[in-house]
Amino acid sequence: MLSPMAGVTNWPFRVLCERYGPQGLYVAEMITARALVARNPKAFRLCRFAPSESPRSLQLYGVNPGIVEQAARMVVDGHMADHVDLNFGCPVPKVTRRGGGSALPWKLDVFAELIHRVVSVCDAAGIPVTAKIRVGIDHEHETYLDAGRIAQEEGCAAVSLHARTTAEYYGGHADWHRIAELADALTIPVFGNGDIWGAQDALDMMKQTGCAGVAIGRGCQGRPWLFADIKNAFNASDERVNPTLAEVGAVIEEHARLLTEFYDGDEVMAVHDLRKHVAWYLKGFAVGGATRKAFMQSENLEDIARNVRELDPNLRLPDEMADKPRGRVRYAKKVHLPYGWLDSRELSKEGREALFGDDPMDASY
Repeated sequence: MLSPMAGVTNWPFRVLCERYGPQGLYVAEMITARALVARNPKAFRLCRFAPSESPRSLQLYGVNPGIVEQAARMVVDGHMADHVDLNFGCPVPKVTRRGGGSALPWKLDVFAELIHRVVSVCDAAGIPVTAKIRVGIDHEHETYLDAGRIAQEEGCAAVSLHARTTAEYYGGHADWHRIAELADALTIPVFGNGDIWGAQDALDMMKQTGCAGVAIGRGCQGRPWLFADIKNAFNASDERVNPTLAEVGAVIEEHARLLTEFYDGDEVMAVHDLRKHVAWYLKGFAVGGATRKAFMQSENLEDIARNVRELDPNLRLPDEMADKPRGRVRYAKKVHLPYGWLDSRELSKEGREALFGDDPMDASY
């Protein structure tokens, strides 16, 4: 599974990963349910899929069960996806301070209600629903076993566990032992997520935890061919992709063209979106600061093509840089939660009114 990542897993990147990888789930980046219900144009853009994508996997995020149910009904009625994932794993403060993402499983009643409503809508259309969770808010407030059990009871087809707490954010090392515990506790499939930087990590996680599959997040940033490595590993092959910089450059140009299509021909938006990906594509290569700066200053496809032509085509990634951690590694200094969130495992009537009210969820992006 390609884990949904905000600002990363739009259809151009998913298509690149899918071309390399095995049949699986390549999940769209998180869609805010309130924005979808409000028919926000960016939300609809993020819901787009390429013709080649099958199944079409979409992730919804929200706190208010009624709003998420409405979004799920839009997905069903509009034939927008073949699979719906629910986000209960996001650790960023702007999400958790509203009680969303990895904060929501602490409130067992709201968590169960939200899943129940979405599954009820999707079941009628034959669309499976899965849930992405974390270990908990911190190690004094762990939720993964309760959340997994509730997800199973309410009809989820599978659960993905990022084996860190909200407080751990993306720092330290994922605790794969928690994945094993959850896999033992549930009868539905459990996907393991956290610290899969290479194909051997995927094999090790499967062996150590007994999970049904692996969910790849930061490990594939700038390396969509990681899915080829994992496909080979699962087929007992030692073959791994070690592209030359010329081959990486070709992927950068293809990514730029696909993003231009994603942005309806707007090369500036496409190339600006590409910048973070270029930093990941070039990570570990000895290309120099001037080259990186030139890519960051690109404004159109010709700029990208010109900078790719300047790369040393025969350069390869040094062996010592292969399968190393990528992406965000920072720790959260503090978990931001609604006032009094940890006082109870259920949300009081007053708490619901304060949290939902007239639906204060932001409909913008």
